[in-house]
Amino acid sequence: MSYEFVKTSTEDGVVRITLNRPPLNVLTIPMMEELIESFVWAQQEAGTVVVVDAEGKAFSAGVDVADHTPDKVGKMIEVFDGLFEAMNKVEKPIIGLVNGAALGGGYEVVLFCDMVVASEKAKLGQPEVQVGVFPPLACYVLPRLVSWPRAMELLLSGDTINAARAEQMGLVNKVVPADSFKEEAENFVKKFSKLSPVVLSLTKKAAKAGQGKDFSSGLKEIDDIYLQELMKTDDAVEGLQAFMEKRRPVWKGM
Repeated sequence: MSYEFVKTSTEDGVVRITLNRPPLNVLTIPMMEELIESFVWAQQEAGTVVVVDAEGKAFSAGVDVADHTPDKVGKMIEVFDGLFEAMNKVEKPIIGLVNGAALGGGYEVVLFCDMVVASEKAKLGQPEVQVGVFPPLACYVLPRLVSWPRAMELLLSGDTINAARAEQMGLVNKVVPADSFKEEAENFVKKFSKLSPVVLSLTKKAAKAGQGKDFSSGLKEIDDIYLQELMKTDDAVEGLQAFMEKRRPVWKGM
C-alpha cells in the first residue's frame, strides 16, 4: 500500500506500519486517516504480529495543535477515535517500537499497543494538561494499565518520563540501548513472529474477553474460545502433536 505519511510492509510474518512524517511525526487529520486505513489493511494481511514504528528522531510528538482549533476539533476527535477503533479491531498482537519521543497523541498510540520496546533515549508522556486540554484515549487506558495514583500523576501533571521509569511502571516491556535499538527490537519481535498466527490471535482475544467481567463469566468466555475456536484449529493440533513427537511444529496459520 502507498501513502504520503505512512509506510507499510509485510515480511517474515511481520506486518509493519511506519509513521513517516519526519522528523517529529506530528499527527495531522490526513495522517491519522492513513493510519486508520493501514490498521484495517493490517487486520486483513497475512502475518503473525503487527509492528508500529517510526522514521525520524521521534516516534510522534502528538496531534497537530492546529487541528485542535474550534473549526477542526470535532473532526479531529472523530478521526482520532477512529484510529483506536481500527487498532482495537486488529486481532494480531501489536508491538510498538519507540526510539525517541512519544508524546501526547503519539504516546496514546503507544499505550494502545499490546507490547512496547523502547530505546533508553525514549521520552514518554501526556503533556496535554499543560496546554489546557486532556488526552481522551489515555484517560481511558492509563488507569487500566497502572495504579490509579500513577495514572493520575501522569495525566494531571503532564510530566514526561524516561524509558526506564516507564518499564518500572509496567508501561514498557523492554528497554534497549539506543545504539543497538533496531537489532534488539527486531529480536524481540522475532519471538512472536515464529509462533502460530492463529494461536496468538486467539490468545489475545481470550485475554481481552476476560477484561471487565467477574471471574466466572470471564473464565466461561475464555473457555468457550479455547474449546470452540482454538481446539478446532490445525495449529493447536499440530502444536500438541509436535510436542509429543519431540519435533518443531509446522504452523499453517489456521
